Amino acid sequence: MTTELWLLLASLAVYSLYLGAQSLIYRWHYGVWFAASGRDELPKPEGALLGRAERALRNFNETYVPFVVLLLVAHLADRNDPYVFWGTVLWFAARIVYLPLYLWGVFMIRSLVWCVGAIGLFVMFFGLVF
Repeated sequence: MTTELWLLLASLAVYSLYLGAQSLIYRWHYGVWFAASGRDELPKPEGALLGRAERALRNFNETYVPFVVLLLVAHLADRNDPYVFWGTVLWFAARIVYLPLYLWGVFMIRSLVWCVGAIGLFVMFFGLVF
């Protein structure tokens, strides 16, 4: 199996970190009983940390689908060249660093790390097309 496919497999663990952070903070904030309910009426305010965890998870989901598609197309097309490899590494590393930066509310650096992940996706796309 290629390094890219190993990183795709490892990205499930990164996804679990995002989902787990949001889920644990949600339960910590509202309680296990409320989390197990139908949650028809959410209490306010949500809190800064929970809001950050939910936005970080939503952001991960927005970039995860393009990452998976690009990686699988590269694998199926046998285009596992250095561009695809380094784009994968950039995206993967940025996603790991992004979550704690977002949860801690780090200004500007979080956005720069997001840009690194986006550049990784672009580099993967470049490796596929050219």
